[in-house]
Amino acid sequence: MSLSTASNARAANDQAAGLRRMFGSARTCFIALAHNEQVQEATLVIDRLCDAAAALGLHTLVVDAADSAPAPHEMALIDLASCVEAVSDDVSYLAARGLPIRHVDARGQCAVFLQALESAAPQADLVLVHAGTVDLARLFAGQRLRPLLLGADTPRAMTEAYASLKRLAQRPGWLAHDLLILADPNGPRTERLGESLAECAERFLGAAIHDCVVIDPRQDAAATPDARLIHLLRAQMAQDLLQDSTAMPLAHQAPAVH
Repeated sequence: MSLSTASNARAANDQAAGLRRMFGSARTCFIALAHNEQVQEATLVIDRLCDAAAALGLHTLVVDAADSAPAPHEMALIDLASCVEAVSDDVSYLAARGLPIRHVDARGQCAVFLQALESAAPQADLVLVHAGTVDLARLFAGQRLRPLLLGADTPRAMTEAYASLKRLAQRPGWLAHDLLILADPNGPRTERLGESLAECAERFLGAAIHDCVVIDPRQDAAATPDARLIHLLRAQMAQDLLQDSTAMPLAHQAPAVH
């Protein structure tokens, strides 16, 4: 995605260069988005995340391994790179429903699939993995991950978001999460959606919602990406960097709900 002005383009290039200096020229960052079967517009959220990454000058590989995703190509286990589709200059896509479990090892983990993704899409600066909580736990076992949860302005969607948080807090022990909510930013209940989930997470699980960003489903797809979403994406990538550092986990920081 190209930005509308030369100054914005230069700023994006500067931001991307800074991120690459942080992560190392050969480092691919991974972000986990937990599938929510009660949110029908997950594709819109993925598109907005890709737009935010493009605004930073980054190429995103979307790995769709959710139960609602298309079945992978029959060549996926033989030549994964041939199954990566170029969506645009900034985005690639891999239909991956059921692929993580096909890479499971003797410990029940699927980290080898992440290595395969890096090899299959060397152009990707960022890999966005959209999958159910069981697959995410297998893929990122042992990592200090801060998953992205997905919610919407319906009781069922927020209940499922909490259920995802609970499963991820109990099985792999991830106690810090970010939250994306599809809703009218000015809706009468919107502000309380993230606050209520954060309160339940802290009270019953000792977990935290680190950041919460509301995504307006009515916003023009060609609009400039929300600055809050870009900030969340940068924070997610910085969290990924902590895998190789001795910094304190971000779970110990106070949650910020916008």
